[in-house]
Amino acid sequence: MKLHELKLMSVDELWSLHLEVRAALATRISAEKKKLEQRLEQLRLSGASNGPRHERRPYPRVFPKYRNPAKPEETWAGRGKQPRWLTALLRAGKNLDDFRIQQLADRKRRAARR
Repeated sequence: MKLHELKLMSVDELWSLHLEVRAALATRISAEKKKLEQRLEQLRLSGASNGPRHERRPYPRVFPKYRNPAKPEETWAGRGKQPRWLTALLRAGKNLDDFRIQQLADRKRRAARR
């Protein structure tokens, strides 16, 4: 249907055309929705039949390497973004090694040297 044909139609004719289009759209949308829901169910069933999903491999625990001297409960493992307390102290002129936590093995080696 062309635009000039719509302009020639009366309001009643346009309204009945509107109702026909609305009914046709509702039918097609519901059919499409039904088809998509069936496809989704197929995907769910095929995903479940692939067997159990693999779990992430266990990563070793990362122990903290640096400790805040003002608040000893604040630590950092050296991974990711530096914490604010460490950034502030580094800007104040401190060295990163000043905050390093001595590991037990390091302590034993140093004690053996003495």
